[in-house]
Amino acid sequence: MIGFLKGKVEYVSMEYCLLDVSGVGYRVFVSNNTRSQLKTGQETMLYTHLSVREDAMLLYGFLTQDEYDLFQLLITVSGIGPKVAMGIIGAITPEGLSQAVQNKNIKTLTALPGIGKKSAERLILELKDKLHFGGSEELVEAGGTFAALEIGDDIFSEASAALLSLGYSQGEVSAVFQRLGNIDQSADVQTVIKMALKELARR
Repeated sequence: MIGFLKGKVEYVSMEYCLLDVSGVGYRVFVSNNTRSQLKTGQETMLYTHLSVREDAMLLYGFLTQDEYDLFQLLITVSGIGPKVAMGIIGAITPEGLSQAVQNKNIKTLTALPGIGKKSAERLILELKDKLHFGGSEELVEAGGTFAALEIGDDIFSEASAALLSLGYSQGEVSAVFQRLGNIDQSADVQTVIKMALKELARR
């Protein structure tokens, strides 16, 4: 199995990048968060997973060990394949998912792409003793999905999903909420989205 690839980024699309490794171009499927940090012409290293199917062999790549480890855990869950796992990783940080699973937050989990109620229940059942990506203090320091917010997780999850659907990356969404700091607990989803969009427009 290919553990990692190190080379120059030749091309970045919505779903994958082309990585030139000593003259060989590898097509590597990446998450939204990883893609947002890749730049054409830049040297990078991606931790990789090779998925072997009857009709294809696909490479999935991750900038961080945490994302790679989370992917490996997700694909062990019944009914979750590599594509759905990548969608989850692109929509929430490892810390955020860990917190949602530990708190049995069904609404947050069902807001993730490709996850319905039954899949959310399987995530909780099969990963509750395996997901350990930091506590609440570490979440704030890492700028995780639930960082620095005092409003309910459900409201933040809906606001994050809306921003992601507009084309913003998970990294951008996490960063903007961290910059906003504490938000009044009485704020609704529309207010949170407007505040985030205003902040994103200042970049």
